[in-house]
Amino acid sequence: MAEIGLGSEACPRPVSLPVARQRRALAAAAWVILLGNTAVIVWLWWHGGNVTGVHGAGEALTSVARITGLLAAYTALLQVVLLARMPWLERLAGFDRLTAWHRLNGWACLLLVLAHVLFSVWGYALVDHYSLPREVGALLGNGLYPGMITATVGTGLMIAVAVTSAVIVKRRLSYEAWYAVHLAAYAGIALAWFHQIPTGNELVLDRAAADYWRALYAAALAVVVVFRLGRPILNALRYRLRVAEVVPEGAGVVSVRMTGRTLERLAARPGQFFLWRFLDRHRWWSAHPFSLSAAPDGRSLRITVKAAGDFTSRIGSLSPGTRVVAEGPLGLFTDEVRRRDKALLIAGGIGVTPVRALAERIDGDIVIVYRVLREDDAVLRGELESLSARRGMRLEVVAGDHATSEGRRLLSPSHLLDLVPDVADRDVYVCGPPGMTAAIEQSVRRAGVPRRQIHAERFAL
Repeated sequence: MAEIGLGSEACPRPVSLPVARQRRALAAAAWVILLGNTAVIVWLWWHGGNVTGVHGAGEALTSVARITGLLAAYTALLQVVLLARMPWLERLAGFDRLTAWHRLNGWACLLLVLAHVLFSVWGYALVDHYSLPREVGALLGNGLYPGMITATVGTGLMIAVAVTSAVIVKRRLSYEAWYAVHLAAYAGIALAWFHQIPTGNELVLDRAAADYWRALYAAALAVVVVFRLGRPILNALRYRLRVAEVVPEGAGVVSVRMTGRTLERLAARPGQFFLWRFLDRHRWWSAHPFSLSAAPDGRSLRITVKAAGDFTSRIGSLSPGTRVVAEGPLGLFTDEVRRRDKALLIAGGIGVTPVRALAERIDGDIVIVYRVLREDDAVLRGELESLSARRGMRLEVVAGDHATSEGRRLLSPSHLLDLVPDVADRDVYVCGPPGMTAAIEQSVRRAGVPRRQIHAERFAL
């Protein structure tokens, strides 16, 4: 790592060696599993005569259809694994990065599914000497190709999931509706099983290949059962979390403090978040992500929520004693990834919550920049001022609207350098709405901060 500046204050702070070694080992294992399975899938396809046994354009197209279908099934299983809340994978990449990979892999899966459909219809049409519309009717209607109805329904479900993932559509849907539609992906994968395993050409003829695919599906199912169902249920019984108090913090903002037993065993760190499920009759079926807004002390956990939708606007009506199920902790927005002795914490709006928790424990030369539209929007400002005074940190509240000529310069590279001249010598933590976070990341980079020193948490799922 190149050093910036001179003197001890500019020296890098090495990431813990055991942590670095563990992450390298986990990364190597993940790549071996990912690429190894991809290689096996391609080899089984090749071994099944899909290259050497191809004669004519129709067979070539159906051969391409088979490999795109197999890779589509594999990427669909990867979708399940990426957001299965496996602790080792989350520690390796972080929830933000896994979510981004999940999105990209989802589009790859959809494109492979559509390619599989296109090449299948086209190839079989050439083999049967049919027109494309007549071939579609034959595939769906004459019973010669079992599993096509389930495959068609599964494809429709995959398309529905992809459409709701588009940013413009997601913004028009409630979180609950978007989440419910995404559960349809599991149904799509189940339907893919019935299309692929019992009726797939090379899998019917090759028992070893069929058993391999059965093992992949079983592994994905086990991951879901253990980490999406079993682990949360076990933790709910172990920690017995309940709402202890609900405290108004300002207009439309409340803090919820939860208590339980042996909470230190959660090993939660300031800056992390959980997926919270409140078990009352209004909210038991829906889980939402919220960051800790105070450092965990082993006795209680606190979140601070701003009303921004149906779910968040009703958080203030929670009753003390309500049972809580928490999935986590999640996220790498922690002091553990820090590389420098000095740090700059930048929060936007309600993104101040993990920054507030970090400020309670993070050591060294710390500057906090809190970006809000108006001074009275600065939630938890009093707590930040108290922490800053007690722990020797500097707090800057930056208020103003970017849409105005006066606010256009706020948190631009030049403004950041005015506020924090040695910003390039610091780790920079940024948390807030996705648009704001992306803009500040660009400003920080242009101010001279290397990418490896920037740690972002976007309030989006």
